[in-house]
Amino acid sequence: MKLIVEGLVLGGLLYLVCAFGIRNGALGMVHLYSAQVKERVVELGLIDRETIRKRGLLFKAFCIPAYIIYVIVCVYGINKAQGFWQGALQSFAILFIMDLIDRLAIDEYWVCHTHAWDIPGTEDLKPYISPEEKKKKWISATLSCVLLSLLIAGIGSLIQGI
Repeated sequence: MKLIVEGLVLGGLLYLVCAFGIRNGALGMVHLYSAQVKERVVELGLIDRETIRKRGLLFKAFCIPAYIIYVIVCVYGINKAQGFWQGALQSFAILFIMDLIDRLAIDEYWVCHTHAWDIPGTEDLKPYISPEEKKKKWISATLSCVLLSLLIAGIGSLIQGI
């Protein structure tokens, strides 16, 4: 049960990051959109490529370390996981729950079925996440959960060994 709550909290944090990112309009998170949308907003003069690149890097530089720290604290600090495999499985559970929130609540509902993520001048490019992109996101996100879980378990095991 603890892992479910921890995954839901991490998913909630991702939601808050996204809500903060689009607080002044969806253009604030355009780095998460497809290449077609990015190209269109540049053509429309709404934003430049360098700003998109910087926002994408900032998003990754903030979120990935924050996820790793959060999961390490949960798995090894709160849950007291012992060893690599216990840590890896718990890490995967937390990250996978967060990913389900990302895929279903954020991508499928919020982005695809509300107007919160609409960018004027790109409506003809909707749905912003095509069925092909959804498949790729499911596969890459699940693989990322596995790899990140192994990384976290390695870090946690090293910390335990010190």
